[in-house]
Amino acid sequence: MAGHALAKQQKTPKQANATPSQKSAKTVSRAAKTALVAAPLVLARNGTSAASSRLPATVSDSGPEAQLARIFKEIEANQLGRALELTEALLRQHPNYRLANLIKGDLLLARRQPIQTFGAMNGAPADKVADLRAEAIVRLKGYREKPEANFVPRYLMQMPADQRYAIVVDTKRSRLYVYENDVANGGRPRFIADYYVTQGKLGAEKVSEGDKKTPIGVYHVTSNLPRQKLGDLYGNGAYPLNYPNEWDKRQGRSGSGIWLHGTPSDTFARPPRASDGCVVLTNQDLDTVAKNVQVGLTPVIISNSIEWLSLDDWHKERNELNKTIDAWRADWESRDTDRFMKHYSKRFKSADQNFDQFAAQKKQVNAGKEWIKVKLDNLSVFRNPGKEEMIVVTFDQDYRSNNLNNQMKKRQYWLREDGRWKIIYEGSA
Repeated sequence: MAGHALAKQQKTPKQANATPSQKSAKTVSRAAKTALVAAPLVLARNGTSAASSRLPATVSDSGPEAQLARIFKEIEANQLGRALELTEALLRQHPNYRLANLIKGDLLLARRQPIQTFGAMNGAPADKVADLRAEAIVRLKGYREKPEANFVPRYLMQMPADQRYAIVVDTKRSRLYVYENDVANGGRPRFIADYYVTQGKLGAEKVSEGDKKTPIGVYHVTSNLPRQKLGDLYGNGAYPLNYPNEWDKRQGRSGSGIWLHGTPSDTFARPPRASDGCVVLTNQDLDTVAKNVQVGLTPVIISNSIEWLSLDDWHKERNELNKTIDAWRADWESRDTDRFMKHYSKRFKSADQNFDQFAAQKKQVNAGKEWIKVKLDNLSVFRNPGKEEMIVVTFDQDYRSNNLNNQMKKRQYWLREDGRWKIIYEGSA
């Protein structure tokens, strides 16, 4: 296996005096221990504190990553009795956790014979073992590599005050991050928690119905489906997303039914790539994340790999975008149609108009106006994580003029063209 050669490069710590629990497991060969540790330990070595001598009866509700890190740390130190006790403690909390059951099987087998590979039990399906090994790797890497406190995801430019949280998914790391809208500190995103997730069987960048991929883009939770209305596959509940969004449709992307949801009742966690395109959490993690989800408000931004900004760069970029949006608003109030239309891409399209049709309508409307006032409230600005340099802007629009007053919730897609931000789609949200 790939991790086998890597693990051989690690020096073996000198074994301490055996405890009673260690004496219950026979000493294993260097090769056997190397095979047990394998790639997951290589990732975890430098990011995990040494295990304490006290063994807990239960483990934290925050997830199994910390306990898995301790288990592999004990295996590295040839403390197989302790590793087994920790594994059994994890299984007491999650009896149907397949990865922990696999580790337990290896530890029990190591008592009587050398182990040549991770998942060495006779008859263990190679594809299932590979899935569990992949889960161990991404879980331990996520545990070791938390976001830095002074960096934020580039996508979360601005959230309105009533939008309390945002969700960012990193498909490369199989990780979901929850950020709070820290209104007291100018609305900066503040890291709250992160969770292991499953994505599509064939990865990310969904294009068509049935391609078993997870979409990349800016989405919003549209509803809450309780488990009573769902099959067991979806676990404790589901939160549908608005895929395909307007930009997806413009790109010819198809498909439906992309949800955040849980796991079946007989399954603690699914492998990193196991869904038909949905983002899947364990039921306990879904229950925790659900407390922060606001239907119609909470953004779910799915990225191949998260871009991070320092707070200084984040402030600078946000201010520039807000100035661009306000310039559009002011030019609308000016009733100068040519000036106003400079904010729109020639490829602009609304629900029923292209650029020329939209411009002609605006010119006709402006001819009958003596004055226009436009106010934008509850502004949200999110960068799209796809290949295109694009932002998704949503706001409550209060339009007033000498002969018409109108209020609506509007969404725009701004695309960067030749160094300038231009609106390529506009419609109700």
